[in-house]
Amino acid sequence: MLVVVDGANVVGSRPDGWWRDRRGAAERLRDRLASEGLPGHPGPVEIVLVVEGAARGVASVPGVRVESAPGSGDDRIVELAAASPGRSRLVVTADRELRRRVTELGAEVAGPRTVLG
Repeated sequence: MLVVVDGANVVGSRPDGWWRDRRGAAERLRDRLASEGLPGHPGPVEIVLVVEGAARGVASVPGVRVESAPGSGDDRIVELAAASPGRSRLVVTADRELRRRVTELGAEVAGPRTVLG
């Protein structure tokens, strides 16, 4: 299963001061994903964290590939979902428009609590 995480949306779902250090918040999310994986999905998953804006440049780590969107993070997420049509895909976001776009491609969607608990 390919799991694509909308970094900005997931980080922004909790008012914990993330706006003061967007890159640090993305790194904490990356590290959480690397250590915990996708709760409730024990099988092999490929996790891709899409970051944008001030969070660009966050490095990948074992277990989580980080994609820095050159423009819109949403557009990059749609590209990733479209590139794997024969594969199970889960996009983690609360963004309604993004959810609509990826479900039209056959991907499943889940909210930020899926990875934040």
